[in-house]
Amino acid sequence: MALNRNHSQAGGLVIDNSESILKECKDVELSFSDMANKPEAFKHTKKGMLYLTPYRMIFLSKGKDPMQSFMMPFYLVKGCSIEQPVFSANYIKGTIHAKPGGGWEGQASFKLTFNSGGAIEFGQVMFKVATNASRGIPTQNAAAYAYTPAANGYGPPPPTVNGPYLYPAPQTNGYFAPPQPMGYPYAPVPPEGKEVPPIVLG
Repeated sequence: MALNRNHSQAGGLVIDNSESILKECKDVELSFSDMANKPEAFKHTKKGMLYLTPYRMIFLSKGKDPMQSFMMPFYLVKGCSIEQPVFSANYIKGTIHAKPGGGWEGQASFKLTFNSGGAIEFGQVMFKVATNASRGIPTQNAAAYAYTPAANGYGPPPPTVNGPYLYPAPQTNGYFAPPQPMGYPYAPVPPEGKEVPPIVLG
């Protein structure tokens, strides 16, 4: 985790040449809690943009704030989850641990609130990318992880297990063979020498 190391003087984002931006979300709020001796940079709710790279999340504040940028590498984030409250915006929460030389010490709980939506999609891509990063699998592009809703609201039907249902070939007279009976439509015949008890109704 690094404080104020990923922004330019003009307020833009600065990342390594080997990284790419997989996803970004506008109108995100970042807040911290459960922090001993909270520095000024961690007080109050920050507003800005959230970026996802193959190895970390980077929050970039809008305006003049003591926290201009905040970088959270996946290996320092613990207990991360996506929350969907009924009467407020969806958010991602977790705990971030400081690393030596990162600009602060200890650990803190964080909350990323997505006021304009996108928490679910961002979180899904983030969890997939973080899992790959922990396994050492490089991420090539965001298209492999991006959520793309279907145009009409419905996705394609799931593939059938044994391929599409094939109708039997018609007979020479143009009619299909009669269907086979399902299950046991009639009572089974009792074995020889056994008497069937009478059925009593009512």
